[in-house]
Amino acid sequence: MAVERTLSIIKPDATKRNLTGKIIAKFEEAGLRVVASKRIHLTPAQAGKFYEVHKDRPFFGELTEFMASEPVVVQVLEGEGAIAKNREVMGATNPADAAPGTIRAEFAESVGENSVHGSDAPETAKEEIAFFFSGLELVG
Repeated sequence: MAVERTLSIIKPDATKRNLTGKIIAKFEEAGLRVVASKRIHLTPAQAGKFYEVHKDRPFFGELTEFMASEPVVVQVLEGEGAIAKNREVMGATNPADAAPGTIRAEFAESVGENSVHGSDAPETAKEEIAFFFSGLELVG
């Protein structure tokens, strides 16, 4: 399996509850390495631009409002099969369906406030990483 990079976002519900370190530890324990990280507070416009792919979906307004409600931690994770590994560690979007020990099973409050975001494919990862980070910020 190839070494990949993927974007990870620790969402407002998790940063508000001071879970950043616990979530990062789960990624690191799974063999993923943080190669870039920063804490930011998105504006509604920035959140809308990032989630533009969902603009025609009924939850778009609620999603962008939520993502701009509190600071988030955006990071780039690197490792063998990082995209799939990240998604495995996060667990199912609905915390009720997430496997025990996953981030969402342990920390998510609801389907909407599910603590983390992760890229779903190599093309998406590349675009999402570029949205938040310059090449100089990626130090592997």
